[in-house]
Amino acid sequence: MRQLIDLQRQLVPELLDVMSKRYKILQQVMLAGTIGRRALANVMAMTERVLRAETELLKEQGLLLISSSGMSLSDDGRRVLEQLEQLGPLVFGSSELEIKLQNMYGLQRVIVVPGNSEQSEVSKRELGRAAGLLLKRVVKSGDVIAVSGGTSTAQVAKYLSLPNTIKDVVFVPARGGLGESLDYQANTIASTMAKRTGGHYRLLHVPDHISEEAYESMMQEPSIKEIVEVIRNARIFIHGIGDATVMARRRKTDPEEVRKMVNDGALAESFGFYFNKHGEPIHKMKTVGMRLDDIAQIECIIAVAGGESKAAAIDAIMRFGHNHALITDESAALELIRINERNGHHDEL
Repeated sequence: MRQLIDLQRQLVPELLDVMSKRYKILQQVMLAGTIGRRALANVMAMTERVLRAETELLKEQGLLLISSSGMSLSDDGRRVLEQLEQLGPLVFGSSELEIKLQNMYGLQRVIVVPGNSEQSEVSKRELGRAAGLLLKRVVKSGDVIAVSGGTSTAQVAKYLSLPNTIKDVVFVPARGGLGESLDYQANTIASTMAKRTGGHYRLLHVPDHISEEAYESMMQEPSIKEIVEVIRNARIFIHGIGDATVMARRRKTDPEEVRKMVNDGALAESFGFYFNKHGEPIHKMKTVGMRLDDIAQIECIIAVAGGESKAAAIDAIMRFGHNHALITDESAALELIRINERNGHHDEL
């Protein structure tokens, strides 16, 4: 397949250009659900005349449905889009931004979606969908998948599906999180992922932030010890990234403790730990679940985070050095490159 694609690039490079354009049209229609031609032309930065010719062809091929309310994907359109997405990196290659971030952080895979997910619902949805597609490519039957709480991982849950050939996947929360909003708790996200994929889930009903005494007591409970053992042996871990101060306040951390963390240089939060700009863990909450030692042993770690304002936090977590893949958006990617250029890191850390 790779050899055939390379030959096509040499002999008929315009073929892949046309395929890429039509793929992006189908992708945008899918994200919108139903969209008018003018709105789609604006999103695609194309003239309505050019777009009309492309959408008419896609309609004739049975991939698009066009009605008075706008355009939507047919069942065949969804099937073709799904197949193209599986072949995406092979057919279309990685973008310059993706390659640059891959080299900067030594990652196996980077996916950059268009826009700014802090300002655009479409970009936010695409962030979750792209992470779901990557997970679909790496998951195996019998896998245990740990997931952190947060808005980004909640988006992944909405768009996740797995092939029928993948069986007995178990989703678990990476740690306790009963202190957060229900929709964004790791327990909720793990159960949603399991229900959407026909998998199984295990829940961890413990608070997000507990005392040393409570921690020791909980870890004596056989049921908690058993689920924690499952969590710590996950093969795949999907996590979000947050600003340290924002996350500490959201978790109702004592103001004095927040001040101390900031003074110590806390910049980013992920999986219950706080990191400085060098990617060094400088503060951890006492939580039941995954530990830093466990993270170092996980085979596949996928970070999902976007938005320009989160770039510094993303940079810190990438410097921690244990992620294998990053799913982010254009605004964060561009700011990550600026941060590295300012700090003199350029293409490598």
